[in-house]
Amino acid sequence: MYLKGQLAQAQTLFQEVLNAYPDHSYALHLLGVIAFHAKNYQTAVRLIDRAIISQPDDATFYSNRGNALQKLAQLDAAVASFDKAIALRPDFVDAYYNRGNAMFELTRLDAAVASYDTAIALRPDHNEAIFNKSQALLLRGDLVRGWELFEWRWASEQMKPMKRTFPQPLWLGQESLAGRTILLHSEQGLGDTIQFCRYAKLVSDLGARVILEAPTPLVGLLRPLQGVSAVVAKGSPLPAFEYHCPLLSLPLAFKTTVDSIPCPVPYLRADFSKLTYWASKLGDRQSPRIGLVWSGRSDHKNDRNRSIGLAALLQQLPAGFEYVSLQKDIRDKDQSVLESRPDLLHFGPDLNDFADTAALCELMDVVISVDTSVAHLSGALGKPTWVLLPFTPDWRWLLDRDDSPWYPSVRLYRQPRISDWDSVLKKFKADLALFRR
Repeated sequence: MYLKGQLAQAQTLFQEVLNAYPDHSYALHLLGVIAFHAKNYQTAVRLIDRAIISQPDDATFYSNRGNALQKLAQLDAAVASFDKAIALRPDFVDAYYNRGNAMFELTRLDAAVASYDTAIALRPDHNEAIFNKSQALLLRGDLVRGWELFEWRWASEQMKPMKRTFPQPLWLGQESLAGRTILLHSEQGLGDTIQFCRYAKLVSDLGARVILEAPTPLVGLLRPLQGVSAVVAKGSPLPAFEYHCPLLSLPLAFKTTVDSIPCPVPYLRADFSKLTYWASKLGDRQSPRIGLVWSGRSDHKNDRNRSIGLAALLQQLPAGFEYVSLQKDIRDKDQSVLESRPDLLHFGPDLNDFADTAALCELMDVVISVDTSVAHLSGALGKPTWVLLPFTPDWRWLLDRDDSPWYPSVRLYRQPRISDWDSVLKKFKADLALFRR
């Protein structure tokens, strides 16, 4: 669903057409597309529904209607709309791709893969379908095939801007690294770097000298990482190296399966001086300490599903615990809630980097977090960590299990239904009560 040009000008033009011809199907449809891009999804559905009444045989209308319904989390209706588009135009590549995305959100992964396969068969260079298929395979635990297709991420619109180019060759496990220097570089979020830096030791064991490039907030935390000769902040000059590998390509290089995930937990540790400082800051322990993270980056593509409002979280917190915010940044909508709860300790301005956050995590009895970087940090430290997951989780958490092969100390709390945080919060509240005993 794309429309080039200035949306405001286009909206004025199509509205003028609609004023003259109230049932003009294409004006209605394009106004719906504009509403979609403005994130007015209800309006988009309403306008495209009117377009369909005027022109019931246009497959594009149904496909774009399905996209808007999907944004409204009306996934079964979205699939029905994509199915109608396909029935009208059996070679409609985008409808198969969109159907795959909706099936993915419904965690009907076999159906998602089948839809992606059809889109790819019709358009072999459909990079987005190949990349999304890789994530469906990874989510259902088919890691070997998933990692292979995951390399297509660099051709996707989402990841293409993040691709790094070096004159040195890419290493994916083929060449000998004995006596060679390799650069391992981060590519996506902070959590990804924390999760996959564990592979540095395996690379070092092949005889390589390992240089790790990481985002600045992680540099202090990662310097003691086993197997790493040097940690360089992203954007700083790089030392000489002979091979390079993005961190998320290392599972492919080592042919990682669910049963062979390297799990040397803890592979990260809190700095002793930081621990001393934060222990003093927290003071004497009066009751079990629970670290809390309720939201991730607001610009994350799945933020609407993975983050929780602070007010909703606080309603489910039982008495008898000391609660500590592990978040550095607080959203505007949560600020007043935080200020009304002085019993929730918050040290955001004092968290200089993830070495500070690691020390705070280490001082908690349990860390409870949505799917964001602190969940990975706490898991890598080997701390008891409860991760609150949306109905459709990120691929790394797999499906149908409450543990993680990546982090032995992690317990997963999954939404039983789309957007059902209430069940998740009630479940961990009950488990916290048992923990107190």
